[in-house]
Amino acid sequence: MIDIMASAALAADANPTEQEQNAALQAHFQPNVSVDEIEQVFHLKRAQPLLQVFTALFHGGFEGVLVRLLVLRELANDTASSAFSRADINTKLAYMLPESLETVLMRLRSNQLLAWDAQQAVYRVTPMARNVLSAIDSLLGLGQTEDQAEMGFLLSQVAGAQAVGGVTVEQLQHLLGRLVDLTDEFRDAIASGSEFRLRASQAKWHLACDWVEKGSEILRAITSDERADAATHRAAQAIGRAQSQLLNMQGMFSRALNQIERQRVHLGQSGLSTTDIKRWLLEHEDLASLAEDAIDQPAKPLFITPAEMIDVAETELMAERAGNTGEGGLPTGQDAPTTINDTPAMQKELDDWLDRLSDFANLNNFPGVADGAPKEIPVHESLLPASFAVASYRASLLPLLGDAAEASLQGATAELARLPLTFTPTDTMVKLPDLEIAAISMASLSLDLEESGKADE
Repeated sequence: MIDIMASAALAADANPTEQEQNAALQAHFQPNVSVDEIEQVFHLKRAQPLLQVFTALFHGGFEGVLVRLLVLRELANDTASSAFSRADINTKLAYMLPESLETVLMRLRSNQLLAWDAQQAVYRVTPMARNVLSAIDSLLGLGQTEDQAEMGFLLSQVAGAQAVGGVTVEQLQHLLGRLVDLTDEFRDAIASGSEFRLRASQAKWHLACDWVEKGSEILRAITSDERADAATHRAAQAIGRAQSQLLNMQGMFSRALNQIERQRVHLGQSGLSTTDIKRWLLEHEDLASLAEDAIDQPAKPLFITPAEMIDVAETELMAERAGNTGEGGLPTGQDAPTTINDTPAMQKELDDWLDRLSDFANLNNFPGVADGAPKEIPVHESLLPASFAVASYRASLLPLLGDAAEASLQGATAELARLPLTFTPTDTMVKLPDLEIAAISMASLSLDLEESGKADE
């Protein structure tokens, strides 16, 4: 009788009451804050059975976690039968020690991961255990792929939930948070000015854009779903805006890399640049090994006494020097060799075109614009006459007009961005009577009178 009472007391200590659990939880919060008033605490407490399953699997050291998952996955992957006797389990897991296997089975059984059928004396894998294993396997499978953007698992969860009509606001917010993290990471890489960090982030940006393209179809399905509530619609729209910001960073990457390209330092006429040298150095794990055998015969110091040093110094001071020292003078200077730069003079083309646009911005004579006429011209009149290469180069610079980020920099492209001009493109094409350019997108270049007036002031 005493043993039974002692066992009951130990069981009561091992399983605290709900009141004791609430008191232990309240100890982590401010005295004037009630735990029951926090919404997230309510949702987590409601999911206590599922959270206890994860606690049973992942509590303790890594070795114990690995063994529990191994046993549970071995039983769940066997689809030949839904019930396992203890003899079947011993045969299937014969490579484990009986004591360790018994401990794991007891833990899984006590936490509703394995169900014990006393009448048939067999174990069964519970539905909750299969759901948990499915989530873990999905995360492990996506973790083995080269998903540097780390969006695949989040997007797969949203897609799966949308397919069965159960997408939640929390799942969308997790995806939105990842998009915001990537945007901030890419902005930091652009602000750093490091070419290697920029190129690594640009490669990661391309992977993220692939996921964005896949997620756009899911977002369209969510926004067009009449069953979705207002919170779900707002979260989907916020994800769409975050995706747009992410896609618009291509121009920022291009401008930052072009700025680095203009500032690149080349080593003479060798064709090598400082970037090539840095990339070559990064390929060596041990930079100190590059200095091996660099000096065939290291210098050997010679030690002499102060008295000998004084004797040598007096001899040198008293010795007569030859008057003719012309042969020891400096060599005559030589002119530097003349080199010819074969690179195209695109800077001159940019300066000439900038002068033409400045004339239009200053209301001077510009082709196609007369006094009193509307200060707007077709864009091809500002690009032509020119060759196809020059016209394409000019057209690629048109989106910089009015770009606040580019206008804050220095250089010719910054002057172009500060011009009081507005570039308005369309989706239609117009044919041209030109020898090199048959057609061009129909667009207009107009004068922003307000900005022009501010510039005059």
